[in-house]
Amino acid sequence: MDETTENKETTEPVLPVRSDIKLLVVDDRDDNLLSIETILDKDGYLIRKANSGRAALRTLLKEDDFTLILMDVQMPDLNGFDTATLIYERDKLKHIPIIFITANDYGDESVFKGYQMGGVDYIYKPINPDLLRAKVAVFVELYTKNHQLMAQEQKTALANRQLEKEILEKIKSEEKVISLNKQLLENIERLKRSNEELERFAYVASHDLQEPLRKITLFSDRLAKKYGALLNDEGNDFVGRIFKASQRMSMLIKNILSFSKSSANSDDYEETDLRQLIDGILSDLELSIEQKKAVFYIGELPKLKIIPSQFRQLFQNLIINSLKFSREHIQPEIFISAEIVSNRQLAGLPVDLHQENYCNIYFRDNGIGFEQKYADEIFTLFKRLNSYDKFEGAGIGLAICKKIVEQHSGFITAASNIGEGTTFTISLPMKTPVSAPVTVPG
Repeated sequence: MDETTENKETTEPVLPVRSDIKLLVVDDRDDNLLSIETILDKDGYLIRKANSGRAALRTLLKEDDFTLILMDVQMPDLNGFDTATLIYERDKLKHIPIIFITANDYGDESVFKGYQMGGVDYIYKPINPDLLRAKVAVFVELYTKNHQLMAQEQKTALANRQLEKEILEKIKSEEKVISLNKQLLENIERLKRSNEELERFAYVASHDLQEPLRKITLFSDRLAKKYGALLNDEGNDFVGRIFKASQRMSMLIKNILSFSKSSANSDDYEETDLRQLIDGILSDLELSIEQKKAVFYIGELPKLKIIPSQFRQLFQNLIINSLKFSREHIQPEIFISAEIVSNRQLAGLPVDLHQENYCNIYFRDNGIGFEQKYADEIFTLFKRLNSYDKFEGAGIGLAICKKIVEQHSGFITAASNIGEGTTFTISLPMKTPVSAPVTVPG
């Protein structure tokens, strides 16, 4: 490599080593490894170094608990992209984000390839120490908060499993059953409080990320406006990328806030005409529908006791999803219908046996579809089956849909084939009589 890393003198105090935060730095030049280590040492991270792709793979065979990998792209024998491919072939390593470091300004195709390999960001040489520390700090922060949430979820899941075991063991004794029922109610209340705390935590965490992001957006915009004429095309391109990346991050944070706030109270439920709800959404999305030249076929829909604001978001997310993932040169067709089914017709699904009937609401389209093996994964937070360059989005919309349906004691499933469209089925227990007949159009 021809270019070295810039390293600024600093008087900042060096923090004690944080053994829980491990970084792997990969570069074929020892001076670059030393420079990056010097920049990040002051933040107290535990840093491992590898002077080649193969050396990095050997390190990862012994240690798989890294928080982040910083990897040079241009290395002899095994470059950064190929090394990333080999890393992510191991399931234990797929959770580790990779930031590529390069002295070259790759075109969009090569940059896209890096993201396909699993990279989450790029840093260009000569490295700006403040930018490097800021980017690493963001991913370390996300890693820390994510592990805190996972630990809390595991603790809650363990408590639930232990309680279920106790119920099975003590079910023969009436007094013990009454005692366990009381414990179960207490555990449910603790779980409710825990979920509320997790939601508040996600809200605060996302809110705290917005302030530095606003500054990045603000100052990159000022830089473009005030000094754009002094920068060459490459400089303006870099500033533009920073601005666009900050906008995408802002959208992601807003979606996280939306997800964390999608909770429910019993007082929020109202008997709602689903057809009127759909008509209002179609009116709001009129411009997008006209641009796509989409056609809607809507059967009879019932009135149900639901939370209108949440179901409006649920239906809107599903309609936007169908419009977004339509096929090129094929007019989008979206079918919305409903029917009443018995719990016996929902074999294999987590039905409530005390609820004899369910209302199934169907959203079917003729879009690009996906492989059926991903039918459960698409409802996972941040899960994307397509690249951001082709289809925008943060991978949160369907996770919100699942959360809303589950808050209504129902469940949502997806059936799809590539090139044949997708059908989303929302199944809700009929706790109150349906107020209008429902049919499935032929």
